[in-house]
Amino acid sequence: MRECISIHIGQAGVQIGNACWELYCLEHGIQPDGMMLAGREKCDNSVETFFSETNSGRYVPRSVFIDLEPTVVDEVRTGTYRQLFHPEQLISGKEDAANNYARGQYTIGKEIINTVREVVARAAENCSSLQGFFLFHSFGGGTGAGFTSLLMDKLSSEYGKKAKVQTSIYPAPQVSTAVVEPFNAILCTHGTLRHADVTFIIDNEAIYDICRRNLDIEKPTYTNLKVK
Repeated sequence: MRECISIHIGQAGVQIGNACWELYCLEHGIQPDGMMLAGREKCDNSVETFFSETNSGRYVPRSVFIDLEPTVVDEVRTGTYRQLFHPEQLISGKEDAANNYARGQYTIGKEIINTVREVVARAAENCSSLQGFFLFHSFGGGTGAGFTSLLMDKLSSEYGKKAKVQTSIYPAPQVSTAVVEPFNAILCTHGTLRHADVTFIIDNEAIYDICRRNLDIEKPTYTNLKVK
C-alpha cells in the first residue's frame, strides 16, 4: 500500500487538521473512536493511505499535530475526535513562537524538533511503502513559518526523495493578526522553497470571500474556512 503522513504545524495547521480528519472519517465511515461503522465494510485499501489499522480493528490517522504552545493542540486532545488520535501524535511545547520566525526555527522550535523527528520516524516505520508527506501550515505565524522551515530541512535530510507537499495559508492584510506576517512569509518562502515538491497556496482573505459570497456564510468560522 502507498501511504502518506500528514503533518499539521502551528495554529492554522492544527485547525485545518481538526476539520480535515473529521471529513476523512465521514468519507470512510470511521467513527470518532476510530472504529468503522457497522455494516460499512472496507471496499478497498484506499483507507490505508491515510489511516493505519490496529490489531483491535481501530483506524488511527497517519498524522502528527505540532504546536509550540498547547492551547490549540489541547482542543484536539479534548475534542470530539480525541479517541481517534494516538497521544504521541499530539505534540506541544510550553512557549509559543510569538509570531517570530526566528523563535520557530532557531530557538523554541529546536527544543521539540527531536521529539517530532522520533514520532515521524515511528509513523514512517509503520508504512509499507511511504510515498511522502503532506504539510499543513501558515506562512504568517511564527510556528507555521519558522518551525515548518526547520522540519522540512530535517525531512529532506532523513527521507531523501520522498515527496513533500505543502498546503499553506498565505497572509492577507484584511485578516492579518500580526504586523510581522509579511516578514515571516518571505522567510518561510525562502526556507521551504528548495524542499517542497508541490505547494498549494491559499489566500486567507480569498477564503473568507468565498464563504461570504458563494456560500452565504456571513461570519465564517474556522471549520467553514478549513473544510470549504
